[in-house]
Amino acid sequence: MEIAVIGSEGFILGFRLAGVRKTYVAETDARLVEQINQVLDDRGVGILVLKGSDMERIPLRLRTTLENSVWPTVIAIGEEEGGLSMRERIKRSVGVDLWK
Repeated sequence: MEIAVIGSEGFILGFRLAGVRKTYVAETDARLVEQINQVLDDRGVGILVLKGSDMERIPLRLRTTLENSVWPTVIAIGEEEGGLSMRERIKRSVGVDLWK
């Protein structure tokens, strides 16, 4: 299982430095949607990381798909707007609340 990160060059830089290999630059809305669909088709990806504000930029149908996705687990960093918190996503994917 791998981690994939999609976002601006500045957003993904820290993940690259931390050793995440699947990082995708998406500066435009069209490129963001394209990269998300590519990652959703990659069965090797278990966690998809996006910037919270990027979640607001994608079409509602795709956003709903991401918010309800268990595989890969989608984590929006920076904001919890319109989606589940990281705690709830981990609980949904693992089946146990790790914070208790």
